[in-house]
Amino acid sequence: MTGNAAMPEGPVPARPFAIEARGLVKRFDGFTAVDGVDLSVPEGAVYGILGPNGAGKTTTLRMLLGIIDPDEGYRRILGAERPHDVAHAIGYLPEERGLYPAMKATEAIAFVGALRGLPLKEGRRRAHELLEQHGLGYAANRQIRQLSKGMAQQVQILGTLVHKPRLVVFDEPFSGLDALNQGKLERMMRGLAEQGTTVIFSTHVISHAERLCDDVAIIAGGKVPFAGPVDVARDRIPAQVRLETHSGDGPWRAALPADARRDGKTDGGAFWYFPLPETGIEPLLRALIEGEAGILSLSIERAGLHDAFVAIAGEAAARALEEENPEEMGR
Repeated sequence: MTGNAAMPEGPVPARPFAIEARGLVKRFDGFTAVDGVDLSVPEGAVYGILGPNGAGKTTTLRMLLGIIDPDEGYRRILGAERPHDVAHAIGYLPEERGLYPAMKATEAIAFVGALRGLPLKEGRRRAHELLEQHGLGYAANRQIRQLSKGMAQQVQILGTLVHKPRLVVFDEPFSGLDALNQGKLERMMRGLAEQGTTVIFSTHVISHAERLCDDVAIIAGGKVPFAGPVDVARDRIPAQVRLETHSGDGPWRAALPADARRDGKTDGGAFWYFPLPETGIEPLLRALIEGEAGILSLSIERAGLHDAFVAIAGEAAARALEEENPEEMGR
């Protein structure tokens, strides 16, 4: 590995990191695919790398795993500066799926485990257990070519887990799975984290990241403008207040924020939308009640990860995601 970035000194965090990376840079033929990426993935977390296709997600994961070396920067995986030294403790599902078509499901899982140092006999035993646990016991002796695409992908996922890794890396794991199997995979990933396994996955689907992740790195154009807890990303945008009043006007309107937007009316009243005041909602409620605004309804709506992504990564990256996921983004 080349590079000159040093890890910052400071107090040891209360929660150890499974992955630490600073200043990762990777160029291909003069093109900078990853440009100064910093990541800190806590042990036992479900961590998402979220961005459109071509943003640098796969290149980042491959550098972390030692499949390719960064041109600049520093990485530490499970305490090791050389990823290959801890390869036996890592499970990896690449974006490019592939199993030997003539292999039986049990043998395919055991073979993947053997690549990580698991004896074949033990791998076969665990493969049978995993297939049964995940409702695929009937396929244990079927060849991969006899399985549906989704079933073959599930077999490959089980191969990623058969050696009981401490860190599991999934590259676009939901691609090619129907909604039912996507739900199963989400539950599996949560279960792994509950058992203490660190899970990191890349995705261009915001809903998966929002449902699953403790922390997320937003990546666009090879850079990471945000990395941290999902709640912190969402808090970049103030919560929005939706207020319905019986009265359409009156002295109480002076209590509303200057940027309050009136939108529609009902029986002489009105709907109002505005960011949650920094002073909180209680002073506003008192002023509205004293001014006899006639509060019919009031709700506070927190920003979703979609809105945070737009604010953090920019419109161009959001449009790229929208093109890939029109059903999710086009609201």
